[in-house]
Amino acid sequence: MAEQSNPREEFSMKTELLGEKLALSDDILMKVEKPERYIGYEVNAVVKDKTQVKVRFAMCFPDVYEIGMSHLGIQILYDMFNSMEDVWCERVYSPWVDLDAIMREQKIPLFALESQEPIKNFDFLGITIQYEMCYTNILQILDLAQIPLMAVERGEDCPIVIGGGPCTYNPEPLADFFDVFYIGEGETRYREFISLYEKCQEQGLDRVEFLRRAAKLPGIYVPRFYDVSYREDGTIERFFPLEEGIPATIRKEIMMDMSEGAHAFFDYPTKPVVPFIKVTQDRAVLEIQRGCIRGCRFCQAGQLYRPVRERDVESLKKYAVELLHNTGYEEISLSSLSSSDYSKLPELLDFLIKECGRQHVNISLPSLRIDAFSLDVMGKVQDVKKSSLTFAPEAGSQRLRNVINKGLTEEAILKGAALAFEGGWTRVKLYFMLGLPTETQEDIRGIAELSNKIAVTYFETVPKEKRGGARCQIVASTSFFVPKPFTPFQWAGQCTKEEFLNKAYQTRTAISEQLNQKSIKYNWHEADASVMEGVLARGDRRLGQVIRKVYEKGGIYDAWGEYYQNDRWLETIEECDLSVEFYAHRERPLDEILPWDFIDCGVTKEFLIREWKKAQREEISENCRQKCQGCGAARFGGGVCVEPKTPPQTAGRQMEAL
Repeated sequence: MAEQSNPREEFSMKTELLGEKLALSDDILMKVEKPERYIGYEVNAVVKDKTQVKVRFAMCFPDVYEIGMSHLGIQILYDMFNSMEDVWCERVYSPWVDLDAIMREQKIPLFALESQEPIKNFDFLGITIQYEMCYTNILQILDLAQIPLMAVERGEDCPIVIGGGPCTYNPEPLADFFDVFYIGEGETRYREFISLYEKCQEQGLDRVEFLRRAAKLPGIYVPRFYDVSYREDGTIERFFPLEEGIPATIRKEIMMDMSEGAHAFFDYPTKPVVPFIKVTQDRAVLEIQRGCIRGCRFCQAGQLYRPVRERDVESLKKYAVELLHNTGYEEISLSSLSSSDYSKLPELLDFLIKECGRQHVNISLPSLRIDAFSLDVMGKVQDVKKSSLTFAPEAGSQRLRNVINKGLTEEAILKGAALAFEGGWTRVKLYFMLGLPTETQEDIRGIAELSNKIAVTYFETVPKEKRGGARCQIVASTSFFVPKPFTPFQWAGQCTKEEFLNKAYQTRTAISEQLNQKSIKYNWHEADASVMEGVLARGDRRLGQVIRKVYEKGGIYDAWGEYYQNDRWLETIEECDLSVEFYAHRERPLDEILPWDFIDCGVTKEFLIREWKKAQREEISENCRQKCQGCGAARFGGGVCVEPKTPPQTAGRQMEAL
């Protein structure tokens, strides 16, 4: 029998090879959980000669390494920046709580993984902001990096702190902490932004002058050059630029040309950094398209990333081969908001099945609709022991699915379930939301009834002699609805914690009354954190003081249930003379100035209002390939907006043919 290796000894050897380059001593690394999070030098990590570059950029995901390393956007930007000869981009993530305590105690400055040098010595600190409950972690990053929390307190020796990602579509709660927000997709404007910085450095211009000039670039929002006034009732009276030449509206940046070679200095990253340890998404990722045609009224991403833009299938085949060769991953995943809507999916999957079969690589297919074509593909790529299938009806009744424009009928759900059971699957996951606008008790009960109907479908579809003693398992999970900016539901009131918990109780009770209750398992999310997410999602600048005080009271990793303390947030909001009711629970009038109204995300407010009113009338809107709804994204002049439309009946026949 082979002698087993000692992981600690292996790690010591690994750090020894790196010599004195590590920012943390062996003693510290041996004390913390998963020290590999902090040593850098992973496969495909980029190390440059710092004396040969003009700009050093630290790219940050404000969560633990395993989460941040799973984010495709960071890999794309990391590759893009490092394709520029004059820029060295390095990575930094939130230290886990064990190292956080040591760094504070020993006053160790936060460092980048590649060079192991302090972040405070860099030109830029770029932070991707993917979800609201990471806001306190952003302050953790700044604090540990020894950078003043408030943007106005930073001097010439501090990095420019720039935020990007979906949460920047309402940047106001974080406005005090960031020098710059980049609104939109990073591929289009960063070269110009970096060149402007280099020019200002050469001319000896100070920090504020660079920010003033940057504020005039498309897609760039510099909060210090804007102010806001409030009415007595707390709503916004006016939001305005403070200087002439500063734009009143910031339009999102969007990369319309997704074709290979369209950009001079970068392409799709086929040599992503491969972590030493297992991360959340431990696989190669192939982005097949951006945007979504479906128009679900609760979904922020479906509005922000319009219009749909597809990558060329031949390029995707090439990228897939290179990704697998350059990473050694044993699994590849297709990335998009709705993979089934990629027009060349059959051709791409035929190629991947052959290529991955030859290399013994698994294929992961998230975001597929459960139809005959998808199930046939999944049957080919999954192991003999089939894993669970996922449906996302979102609502229990057809009425409420029409309200949210889900575009999924009960007939289609049950037909998909029957096909799955015939194909050998026995476990189905169902995702729903509680607290959606216009929701009734009948809609809530519909969650239990639909779950039961799927269980009945199993028993009707699979003969007893073919079940092998196996019982089907239906796992129904409910999250709580959070209204988000730039959706038709941005004006909706959110339920209180007590209302959410009552709805979860009603759901659980209704499931216990079903004939096949033993086949149904029910899970639900935390209600208090969902309400606080709603506060931050639609908040204004006054929430900055709340975020700072919560952090100063010890709040970090609020996205992690074991560290989130609701009472800490509630008491701080009260101390700041603000209210949860104002930000979360009230329905907002259509003429109210919203904190994010100065941003043009590509879809018009008029379109969102039309969709909000259609929701209240329980009317559906066809998807972008069937009929243009006039959302405003056609102004970008490409993607699905310029494709010929497919009538609904024709689209249905095409799906059946697949």
